[in-house]
Order: sequence, then structure tokens, then C-alpha cells
Amino acid sequence: MGNLSTATFGGGCFWCIEAVIQRLKGIESLKSGYSDGFIKNPPYREVCTGRTGHAEVIQVTFDTDIISYHDLISIFMTSHDPTTLNRQGGDSGTQYRSIILYHDETQKEIAEQVFEEVKPIFDDPIVTQLKPFEVFYEAEDYHQNYYNENQEAGYCQMVIDPKVQKLKKMYADKLA
Repeated sequence: MGNLSTATFGGGCFWCIEAVIQRLKGIESLKSGYSDGFIKNPPYREVCTGRTGHAEVIQVTFDTDIISYHDLISIFMTSHDPTTLNRQGGDSGTQYRSIILYHDETQKEIAEQVFEEVKPIFDDPIVTQLKPFEVFYEAEDYHQNYYNENQEAGYCQMVIDPKVQKLKKMYADKLA
């Protein structure tokens, strides 16, 4: 194994972000879960209410010899709409906010740099939160690897497939 690092971020439904990021070279492991809330071990049904304060996120272990944090965050920022507050497509609520939870000051600086680099792509201001990582709670088993195991589901076909196709066009050289 190379130089492993951890990243935690969310951009709407974790199923969407998971499906995109897990296709990249250098991803060692990926878990969907919850972060940035105020209760311990929240169940999905409570997170969905928006009352726990959590965001749906993924936590990624990646090999920095294969994919940089900069590239990972650039792909994340262009695979969802970082200009919509507490919403991605039909999913709305604080649990669907765009958020990067940095694990150290270097990650924070890189995320700020990526914000500046991608800003011209969007018509509206970027509203992605940038906060220090505190804790990650893994989501229930049925949320893990969701797209790969449910590609025939309507949500996967209508919402996630276009994101995966966009990834293939924009970042073909980064795909596993």
C-alpha cells in the first residue's frame, strides 16, 4: 500500500457521491455515513428528519501516490452542485448540504484552493461548508455500495447514472 489518507465530504445523498468516488483509481475504502451532527450514532430515519444536524457524507481512504486530495476534492466539487444550500436535485434538507470536513490544515488549504479554481464554472456562489472533521458514524449496511447493488432502481437510473456518466466524460483518466 502507498501513502494512505482520509477524506470526509458530502454533497447531497451519499449514494450519489459514493457511486462517483468509488470509481476512481486510488480509492482503498469508502463508507457512507453521517457527520457534523449533535447526537451519537444517529439512525438514518432520524437523520432524514434534519433534526440531528448531521449531513450524509462519505469517508474515503485513498492512496495519495495514485490520487491527490486536490484531485479528489476537484472531482467532488464538480460532481454535484455546490451552489445550492441544503439541496441536491429533489433531495432537500440540511442533511443534504454540501460539506467538506477537513482532517488537517493542509486539507483545509487545498479545499479553499479548489473552491477558487472551480468558482468560474458556476453561475452562483459556492455554499459548500468547510469545517474541521470531528466524528464519522457509518450508515446502515443497506446504504453501503448502494448504486452498485441497485442499478436497476429508479433513483439510481434517474439521479445517479447521469453523475457517473459525467464522471466518465470529465475524468476518464482517473477511473479505476
